[in-house]
Amino acid sequence: MSKADGAAQRVPPDAGTSMAPSPAPPVAPGPELNPPAFDEPPHVRETIPAAPESLLHKRLRKFRRLKRGYYSFVLIVTAYAISFLLPLLANNVALIVKYDGHYYFPLISYYSATQFGQSAFGDPDYRELKRQFAVSPAGNWVMMPPIPYGPNEGLLDATSSPPNRPSRAHLFGTDDRGRDVLVRLAYGFNISLTFALLVTVFADITGVIVGAALGYFGKRIDIVGQRFIEIWSSLPFLYTIMIVSSIIVPIYLPGRMVFLQPSLWLLVIILAAFDWMGITYYIRGEFYREKAKDYVGAAIATGVSEPGIMFRHILPNALTPVVSFAPFEIVANISALVALDFLGFGLPAPTPSWGELIGQGMENLTIWWLVFYPLAFLFLTLLLVVFIGEAVREAFDPKEFSRLR
Repeated sequence: MSKADGAAQRVPPDAGTSMAPSPAPPVAPGPELNPPAFDEPPHVRETIPAAPESLLHKRLRKFRRLKRGYYSFVLIVTAYAISFLLPLLANNVALIVKYDGHYYFPLISYYSATQFGQSAFGDPDYRELKRQFAVSPAGNWVMMPPIPYGPNEGLLDATSSPPNRPSRAHLFGTDDRGRDVLVRLAYGFNISLTFALLVTVFADITGVIVGAALGYFGKRIDIVGQRFIEIWSSLPFLYTIMIVSSIIVPIYLPGRMVFLQPSLWLLVIILAAFDWMGITYYIRGEFYREKAKDYVGAAIATGVSEPGIMFRHILPNALTPVVSFAPFEIVANISALVALDFLGFGLPAPTPSWGELIGQGMENLTIWWLVFYPLAFLFLTLLLVVFIGEAVREAFDPKEFSRLR
């Protein structure tokens, strides 16, 4: 037997199996790398950090905490919204008329008095028509507003000559032309606040554009612009109003809303032409400060246009003076309209106006309801707007919520 055969015989019978690699030992199951969230105990779950609150949200939260200003804001906004529904609440035009089986809507379409069987010419007397239908068995009826008197309607059928004392029919009495004082004050609130808001918006837009140009470009544009503002601000406002009133006679168009009265827009344009200069200086200073910051340099380096830098990057950080001064501008514009109406250079008659009612009170000092109610409405409105202004000024105070922190 050869050596090879002896070596083969000395190989153990399980040598072939012992040369194969041994299997890996079993591994105990462990936690998954990304286990589902519902398997984790609540105390080991990772909490995602909330997004930081924006500066605007902090200021609005601060404004809501100032209860006096916040509730004044809610009250003014609610009253102003309701004032646009005054044609449905206080009007001498019926809401719905049922006559001979047909329904009529006088607030939408015009109907003459003869269409409802009245012998008068022109507009129907809906209050009289309601009384006639109430005693008629024909099934006709008239639905009037809760206060069935118009703002320009002279009630000369009263038992005594106007002005009439407050009564159940006229809670605030009537003026010297027999018109309901409460209705005229309500319509005058809408006109006064609308006028003040329009003047504030147009004046602030003009002031922001001019102030942004002066503060951003500087140099000669700033010098020339400031000299122009100084010259323009030296013009006498009252004399300008008197001259324009003598050249362009304002007229009142009956049946039109306040926004469609040309006399209102004429006065808005004139007043806004003199009110934009105040906010210009504040915006100019804000732009001078903001344009030196790093984000403006980064915008310039990335190729953003100059209008984009001014109004998309700098302007949102420079609006604090505009928001803070807006309520006080509204107060000033309401007072300006009342003063112009009182002097006879405001809105034309018979526009419902607080200034015109105060003028009647000055002429009839013994008629207490013509003195007290217009002044009370004016005082309460201005007081609420001032409360709003104080809260806005405190909420937007840069010392508390600063962009630099």
